[in-house]
Amino acid sequence: MQDSNIVTALDARANFGKLLQRVEDEGRSLVIAKRGRPRAVLMSIREYSRLAAPEPEVLRVIGAESKRKGTSKLSSRQIDRIIRAARRARR
Repeated sequence: MQDSNIVTALDARANFGKLLQRVEDEGRSLVIAKRGRPRAVLMSIREYSRLAAPEPEVLRVIGAESKRKGTSKLSSRQIDRIIRAARRARR
């Protein structure tokens, strides 16, 4: 392995289990390079979730809109019915 956060594709393939443990333990991501070019990133699910989650401001706006429309009081069963109806309408 070259740099502490860059691994070659060959090393990644040979040591995948160890690398998975490393990203989980260290909470850092690893860059996987092939022929000297960065090609992919390996990161923990915790880090991925943090990056993929909507911004808190977006959630506040969605929540306020839901309360304004009264949809914040819908049960999960009611939501499921609305989704099924919308899917039928799209077909």
